[in-house]
Amino acid sequence: MGNIKPCRVRTISEFHQLRGLPKPEHPQISLIDLDADTQPLKEASYQFIWEFYSVSSIGKTADAKFKYGQQPHDFDEGAMFFMAPNQVFTIEKGREPISPSGWILLIHPDFLWETTLATKIRKYDFFDYSANEALFLSEKEKAIINTIVRNVQQEYRSNIDKFTQDIIISQIETLLNYAKRFYQRQFITRKKSNHTLLEHVEALLSEYFTSKELIEHGLPTPEYVAQRLNVSRNYLSSVLNVLTGQNTQQHIHAKLIDLAKEKLSTTDLTVNEIAYQVGFEYPQSFSKLFKRKTALTPLEFRKSFN
Repeated sequence: MGNIKPCRVRTISEFHQLRGLPKPEHPQISLIDLDADTQPLKEASYQFIWEFYSVSSIGKTADAKFKYGQQPHDFDEGAMFFMAPNQVFTIEKGREPISPSGWILLIHPDFLWETTLATKIRKYDFFDYSANEALFLSEKEKAIINTIVRNVQQEYRSNIDKFTQDIIISQIETLLNYAKRFYQRQFITRKKSNHTLLEHVEALLSEYFTSKELIEHGLPTPEYVAQRLNVSRNYLSSVLNVLTGQNTQQHIHAKLIDLAKEKLSTTDLTVNEIAYQVGFEYPQSFSKLFKRKTALTPLEFRKSFN
């Protein structure tokens, strides 16, 4: 792809201008109809940074890849993508110009200012998901989402009054809550691939906990595990929560406690020696965690085997 300088788009008006669209009807929120946006992307690759939130529903687009995070994603299935401001993404096309179908909802952070959604929006994990974690919708789910975004568009096209922002904010929050529900459904219905991911987590942690890395580098972090598996931290925790009821950090701690129990019950090592062997610099931190997870101190646990 070469070294492409990202195109930074600061405002929604700049986005409209870049795409050759009429000026936005509202300066801080806009629904772009990609079917009506007839200006195809002609270059081989594009890299963008938008300084606003976007929610996209992209239809089937042949011969194109969308790279968000570390992995490319084909447009051949159609999907929803959620991006927070200042995230880098790339579009790589094949031989033909790209004319995507669907829509993009653009929301400038200033529109959320002094609303409950201003701080709440980043708590929706999917704004940090990479492209292989896109949301795939059934026809019924698409209809629900499309109705909500059209309501948003209808509201900002109406005469703006003191209720406009609150009504739009409530619609956006409804949209995000439905997306959260549909992601949960996706995690459950894609059990096969998710169980494969769980197997990879188990294999990775087993290897780590039986290697010198544990002593040399301490406990693995959720970021380390996610990076090794080439997924985002939030996505990994979401999948593990659905499958095991534990997030990544809790999963790591559970693995640690199992290893510590084994050493406490089968060796004569002191608690301090075991603490160092399972990656703790300070034995008291190990003992505190062990008691929090088991309701016993390490010594109390050991005595239960005598």
